[in-house]
Amino acid sequence: MSDVRFLVTSEGAGQRLDAFLGAQDACPSRSACAKLVEAGEVCVNGETCLSKKLVLAEGDRVEVELPEPSDAGPVVGQAIPLDIRYEDDYLIVLSKQRGLVCHPAHGHDSGTLANALVYHCGLDHLGTLQGEDRPGIVHRLDRDTSGLMLAAKDDDTQRALQDLIRLRTLDRRYIALCHGYIAMDSGTINTGIARSTRDRVKMAVSDDPFARQAITTFKVLERFEAKRGDDGYTLVECHLYTGRTHQIRVHMRHINHALVGDPLYGIGSERSNLGLDRQFLHSWRVRFDHPVTGESIECRDELPWDLAAAYDEIADRSMGRTAEGEDIIPQLLME
Repeated sequence: MSDVRFLVTSEGAGQRLDAFLGAQDACPSRSACAKLVEAGEVCVNGETCLSKKLVLAEGDRVEVELPEPSDAGPVVGQAIPLDIRYEDDYLIVLSKQRGLVCHPAHGHDSGTLANALVYHCGLDHLGTLQGEDRPGIVHRLDRDTSGLMLAAKDDDTQRALQDLIRLRTLDRRYIALCHGYIAMDSGTINTGIARSTRDRVKMAVSDDPFARQAITTFKVLERFEAKRGDDGYTLVECHLYTGRTHQIRVHMRHINHALVGDPLYGIGSERSNLGLDRQFLHSWRVRFDHPVTGESIECRDELPWDLAAAYDEIADRSMGRTAEGEDIIPQLLME
């Protein structure tokens, strides 16, 4: 993805969002820009905008995430195992394994979740609002973040699920193990997030006018004593109200509690990272009202083996679980 930013001048004021974007040299056609808006890839004044009909005013700040150009053609199905937790005619809830990229991108032309979804459903039975190269994808998890995520089998369902995310009614909960002792039992992190000006691979907390608002809340589940070589650990449940790139990883580093094992934002040695070569971050619960049937859907997912092993390594250093931890941790470890 590449970020493109525009400041609306007097000439652009009064134009619809899709028309404004379609007229910019850096953007594709108006119809393609309309799809980017529907896919949640466009922000106006720091907030995701899903209305291509929005009329812009002078001074508005517009940011677009443009997909990298690809000559690979339609996504081809590949027999990659899918751990499906719920499926019907409209959507899928699955548990993504670590190391699996969500969709084709530079350096990952195949072997992605999108390839697996095409093999499982067929290319004509997946939503394409995110683009022809991202069939079925509703929201993304980082390559080495594991756990629950959603896929949609048609455009209407994909649009409805993205609306639930935008309206913050699709409840997504993550488990993270952080370096250090978090004294407060709960907290809210509300900042702007933008691409780092120092390292374009990274995101960063930013007060740049084009930064996207990002809100994460967390609850402490368990704390672990420090010993020589580390500052102790805190296990938390994070609740996403927005879905910015690397959001939890950036936010926890921002409050000086980087995720254990994080190769991009982390701290410490291999020993203090408990031998992990990926961030201790797992999407453990999703809950939402089905956009077609109205049924309440809730899925939960235990920790994968590598994260469970890291937890076991420090279990004897526990300083006690909170009330939330007493409820949640047994579900994660199948106790």
